[in-house]
Amino acid sequence: MISLPTKGVPRRRFVGRLVARGEALLAEDPFTEAVVPLPAAAPAGPLVAGSPGEKAGPGAIVEVDLDRGTVTVLCAAETALASLWALAFEERMDPVFPDEVLREVEAHLAAPGWDDPALEDLEAIPFVTIDGATSRDLDQAVHVEALEEGHRVRYALADAAHYAPVGSAIFEEALQRGATYYLPGLSIPMLPRALSEGLTSLNPNVPRRALVFDMVVGEDGTCRETRVARARIRSRAKLSFEDVQTLFDRGDGSPLAVEPFATSLLALRDVGRARLQESATRDVVRYRRQEVDVRLEGAGGLRFVVTVGLRAPVEVDNEQVSLLVNREGARLLLAGGAPAVQPIYRVHPAPDPTRVEDLGRTIAALVRVHGLPPDVFAWGGSDSSQSLAAYLQGLPDAGPGERVARAIHRQAILVNLRSGYATKPSGHYGVGAEVYARFSAPMREVVGVFLHKEMLELLGVEGAGAAGTDEALRERVVEVANLSKQRQRRVTNRSNQLVLDQLFRADLALHEGARPVRRATVMGLSSGKIHVQLDAPTIDVKLYVAEVARARGRGPLDVDEDGVVLVERATGERVTRVGDAIDLRVERQDEARSRWVLGIVALP
Repeated sequence: MISLPTKGVPRRRFVGRLVARGEALLAEDPFTEAVVPLPAAAPAGPLVAGSPGEKAGPGAIVEVDLDRGTVTVLCAAETALASLWALAFEERMDPVFPDEVLREVEAHLAAPGWDDPALEDLEAIPFVTIDGATSRDLDQAVHVEALEEGHRVRYALADAAHYAPVGSAIFEEALQRGATYYLPGLSIPMLPRALSEGLTSLNPNVPRRALVFDMVVGEDGTCRETRVARARIRSRAKLSFEDVQTLFDRGDGSPLAVEPFATSLLALRDVGRARLQESATRDVVRYRRQEVDVRLEGAGGLRFVVTVGLRAPVEVDNEQVSLLVNREGARLLLAGGAPAVQPIYRVHPAPDPTRVEDLGRTIAALVRVHGLPPDVFAWGGSDSSQSLAAYLQGLPDAGPGERVARAIHRQAILVNLRSGYATKPSGHYGVGAEVYARFSAPMREVVGVFLHKEMLELLGVEGAGAAGTDEALRERVVEVANLSKQRQRRVTNRSNQLVLDQLFRADLALHEGARPVRRATVMGLSSGKIHVQLDAPTIDVKLYVAEVARARGRGPLDVDEDGVVLVERATGERVTRVGDAIDLRVERQDEARSRWVLGIVALP
């Protein structure tokens, strides 16, 4: 759980909201529930918000520093950004760090440790970071060079363990927070931004401390050799996925083609492809998922905007190297052995065989009710000569049957169990690894800080913790890491609901005949619910069987025994099937149940 300030006690710095008390405008700290007058040095009268001429009244989100006498307006009330801040407050995610943490950050800024003689000097290696265009917390940098047989891959990870050592206030706060939490256009960092976006981040053209995985990857994609070192690096550029994909697609027509690291980037593509081919030999399932990007648009985060697309190949290539690092890191820690080393593993059990058999029956039913060609869509379950991975990969992604294919992918995802963190080694089904750990996000997950520390102890760079200390700490880290995964899932789901609220509220404001018809795909049927995915934006919503039956006025509806067709109870007449396209329109908001009621306009 995130550390919280004392209730009722005013803090000198906080992010909160403006509240009205009579004619006065005050600032409320949502984490202490204290209400304080605005600093005397703050502008008199209503504060100016994001856009020209806009005034910030009650409900506006502000950053208050009583010591400096400043109030910074982050957004006006009733904007999309304000609703996200409200969500962060409800989830008790505090963006403000305690003073003792900030004092330690200042000490690191004064002595960043780049001149540490124990660091291996790799500044001559032209590392680059590849991330989203707006990313500021750069955990990873990469360099790849071709060998006579295979490639040498160096993957540098930010040295968060140096700046957040166990026993420090920074580490204790990271342990309380567990992770950085991401909302559309807003993040609540695990480490202060002066570290996560500054001193620790692998920013370009400055020296940085890093934990470097130096691996030899064969032509067949297997890792032949791994060495790990604490080093000093200097990234040459902060690249976006779009930048690198342009190089992949256009070659010499890309601006990056003339850069000294262009050869490394093209070699990264080769390694990524080799790793994908290697993963296919292990029957690693790759699900077809569209990337839904929810952004904020307008001054002060006025509204949500949703864009959808498939991941670029460069993202997959870079991910393959990251996955390899996490596998190799786990393998080295396991080989190191306790009690000198206390690993934490990311474990993912294989699906229950009975659920896989159920999936096979579901697919058979969908092939039958849709009249699909068996040579493309049929799959015989666990007894089939074709693996689930190969079957899913062969489903069409366009044309007839595309919606059914999407629904089959969704049904396959639902067969999976959730992954989690554990102290005992076990396999990770999702990536096809015997052991797996999360080394690759050390500034965003406290489990990464802990694992880096354990790796350094294995390397003999740092002394091991006192007997019994690391074991107890490891249990705490595992607990916090699993809770933080749950919190991020909850925050993502609630953020998506805010997007739907904005979308459907605008629809409902129109006259019924003018409301837009939204096409969707039926992804699944369950007791009382029809699970659909909108085409635009690609977000999941639920229809309620009782509401659909009521609107039809022809009696109750049931799901057939195969779970893929919704039928009228009295007549057995088909209403809709999993994989069907249906047209929907907003009918009303059920505020008592916090849900939207959508009516079916057209069925196949």
